[in-house]
Amino acid sequence: MSAPKPQPSIMGIDPYVGGEADIPGWDRVIKLASNEGAFGPSPKAIEAFKELAGTLHRYPDGSCGELRRAIGERHGLDPEHIVCGAGSDELIGLLSQSYAGSGDEVLHSHHGFLMYPISAMATGATPVAAPETNLTADVDALLDHVTQRTRILFVANPNNPTGTYLSDAEMRRLRAGLRDDILLVVDAAYADYVERDDYQAGDELVHSGDNVVMTQTFSKIHGMGGLRLGWAYCPAAVANVLNRVRGPFNVNAAAAAAGIVAIGDTEFTERVRLHNKEWRAWTRDELVKLGLSVTDSVGNFLLVCFGDVPGRNAEAADTFLKERGIIVRRMTAYHLSQCLRITIGLEDEMRAVIGALAAFLGSNK
Repeated sequence: MSAPKPQPSIMGIDPYVGGEADIPGWDRVIKLASNEGAFGPSPKAIEAFKELAGTLHRYPDGSCGELRRAIGERHGLDPEHIVCGAGSDELIGLLSQSYAGSGDEVLHSHHGFLMYPISAMATGATPVAAPETNLTADVDALLDHVTQRTRILFVANPNNPTGTYLSDAEMRRLRAGLRDDILLVVDAAYADYVERDDYQAGDELVHSGDNVVMTQTFSKIHGMGGLRLGWAYCPAAVANVLNRVRGPFNVNAAAAAAGIVAIGDTEFTERVRLHNKEWRAWTRDELVKLGLSVTDSVGNFLLVCFGDVPGRNAEAADTFLKERGIIVRRMTAYHLSQCLRITIGLEDEMRAVIGALAAFLGSNK
């Protein structure tokens, strides 16, 4: 007898593996592996979450109406064009499911977020990676890799794990070079950290046509990764499609309640942003002083690259840090085997990781 068989492309997927959270033998670790908010969620959002405890037997508002209105008010967007999901990951998957399938291609940059090829393969589509230039998405390379089978182009801006970004002018050039039947998805998970004058999160591109979607998340600056909450800003036709394929209650009530409060707590998010700006710059300067190669990240993390000398490479550095209770993220799955990604945490955490890396490099001279 034969067992049920999944779609062929699914068995070719390497499952996504999140950042580690524990080290055996350590009661408290410094976790800088998953780009989580240094301060956690807004205290106001925590209170909103707690207030739901007595009504957890009730189904949530399936339309996320109040949450969509709060997001729209905060960002100056039409709530009717906003679709909420269980993290932006779910929305990425739903967009792939809706607009790509067997025989189609889904395009992304070489060091783009792993969920792009995973979501493509889950639908039977073929992921296509375009090369980057200086660890930055290359508009010309992306356009050169467009074929008649291309259905979706995912661009993380800023990009995870490199922290680099494309300017508004480059993103508009990318959009202008695409056929109208290709969906451009701008993953702006780290947009709230960017302070460059030439950057735009993507909502203006959505307004410019019918084939651009911007996604954002509550997991980063809002510190709510554990609640799984994200949103997409779409043309009306795309919002209509997403609302047809998403689950009827895909956002839980506690996440929605916390999100409504979090999106309005601009005092908290400004505190997070300023802290990140200060300690990202400090950490980058210290890493450069140690002789390491570091990207000019605009997110809440840094990509740090080592040489390939045994005992002084990224693997050895990662092991050394774990022995001191510090967890960062290996980048082998992103084709960056000699790099570590380090989240910007609290002051004492950043001083600890710099001290440990200084000891590592000093001990290997």
